[in-house]
Amino acid sequence: MIRLHVTIVSLLLILQTAYSQESKPLNRPKLVVGLMIDQMRWDYLYRYYDRYQEGGFKRLLNEGFSNENTYIDHLPTVTAIGHSCVYTGSVPSITGITGNEFIVRETGKNMYCAEDSTVQGVGTSGKGGQMSPKNLQASTITDELKLATNFRSKVIGIAFKDRSSIMPAGHFADAAYWFDSQANWITSSYYMQDLPKWVKKFNDEKRAVNYLKDGWNTLYPADSYVQSSPDDNPYEGPMKGTTRPILPVNAETLENNGARIIYSTPFGNAFALDFAKEAINQEQLGHNPANVPDFLAISLSSTDAIGHQYGVNALEVEDMYLRLDQDIAKFLQFLDEKVGHGEYTLFLTADHGASHNNPFYIDHKGSGGYVSDEVSKNLNKQILTKFGTDQVIQSLENDQVHLNHALIAQKGLNEETIRSFVVDYLRQVPGIAFAVDMDKVGSSSVPQPIRERIINSYNYKRSGVIQIIFDPQWKNGSPNQTGTGHSAWNPYDAHIPLLWMGWGIPAGSSNKVVSMCDIAPTLAAMLHIQEPNGNVGKPISFQKK
Repeated sequence: MIRLHVTIVSLLLILQTAYSQESKPLNRPKLVVGLMIDQMRWDYLYRYYDRYQEGGFKRLLNEGFSNENTYIDHLPTVTAIGHSCVYTGSVPSITGITGNEFIVRETGKNMYCAEDSTVQGVGTSGKGGQMSPKNLQASTITDELKLATNFRSKVIGIAFKDRSSIMPAGHFADAAYWFDSQANWITSSYYMQDLPKWVKKFNDEKRAVNYLKDGWNTLYPADSYVQSSPDDNPYEGPMKGTTRPILPVNAETLENNGARIIYSTPFGNAFALDFAKEAINQEQLGHNPANVPDFLAISLSSTDAIGHQYGVNALEVEDMYLRLDQDIAKFLQFLDEKVGHGEYTLFLTADHGASHNNPFYIDHKGSGGYVSDEVSKNLNKQILTKFGTDQVIQSLENDQVHLNHALIAQKGLNEETIRSFVVDYLRQVPGIAFAVDMDKVGSSSVPQPIRERIINSYNYKRSGVIQIIFDPQWKNGSPNQTGTGHSAWNPYDAHIPLLWMGWGIPAGSSNKVVSMCDIAPTLAAMLHIQEPNGNVGKPISFQKK
């Protein structure tokens, strides 16, 4: 009898232990925060390092893990592709997002990456609200989180740019918010039929106006800045309403530009993070009642606007990053308080970098130049002489040759012959290093790393048939260009920061080369969910090397 009692007690203990193990929740972060900095070069982490405070970029570098050699594996290096690749772990050939805009081969028409005429704006009117992820052909890590938790995880995307909010948030998001021409946060009927009360209240508070009321002056004395001499130079473009590209910009000028001008000032970053904080508070992100992770995808777009306006080597860009450092410090402190230190995982990266202003680079005796915007027109003239038909070249969108396939078929022309003629012509243009027929890219005499980027970027239905690669520091345009641009394979556009911090992240850094596409599968492994369905990346191992 005693032996039977012992056996029953033992069985009960085993069952209790088994039940306890089954009911124990999976160990995962409460919240994942993706923080993308639009147009952030990797070297910005160190260019102003001595002026950063301890709680911002330095905290991420010292408390978190830095992948020092993270590269983009596609062309062109632009916003829509960068955001979609980070969150899908994939490349344009699979995602279908081949540019901010692209030409659909079947129709020959231009398509904006996020446009969707079947939906309506919510909180706004007009085409600015007719946006969705419909054109994105692969799932995102945020989609996979939704699927893995039976849609119990909450996913929200936030950015000034619609594409920078929509692509990361994915197809199953609870919401994606972006900024409209009236300086309001809006969304579309793809997500909801009416803005939440807290969003309406935030819009009604007109916080952007408060940020602009004191104008834009330097955070520190101007003569203490690396880029302070000279501030007034021909390489920078003046802000609308001003005649010279210098600081300060007074409050009256900013006010005359309207509240949306905050997008083109450093205060836009703080304003977007304010909205992100409000989303965390009001949506209870990181405190999901189902005990599953939530995901907040943030993209800061003002960095891109200021970079395009003033260029890499500008006092305004330096001031913006010093202010952004403080904004990030405040945001991390907020996450510590609201979600819990060590309870969230945050990664910071960029969609692309930026090149030096071409006139600046050349004037300082660097090698570079300009490819005329007339190339397409001149090429069509040559084709008219050779084949008796003009307008065969439809566009050089995304540095790709898009042919007018309908016209070629109508005229009974041989497309392969035309392609060969175009490639031979482009190879003779100064500043063009390679012109690659996409049907022959595998056998082309192009360096392997560039060839892989070309292949990764080619989508038959949405890409041109010939890829153009410029010589380093060569661009389309003319010698009077101001500010900066991006789109190339070169390190100035393709070497981006990648910092991790929080739950599951050890302190350290690695010089091992990783890809932008490795971010999504790393998150999938961390969250114990399936990687996105078009993923080509590999999980990153957080080991010092």
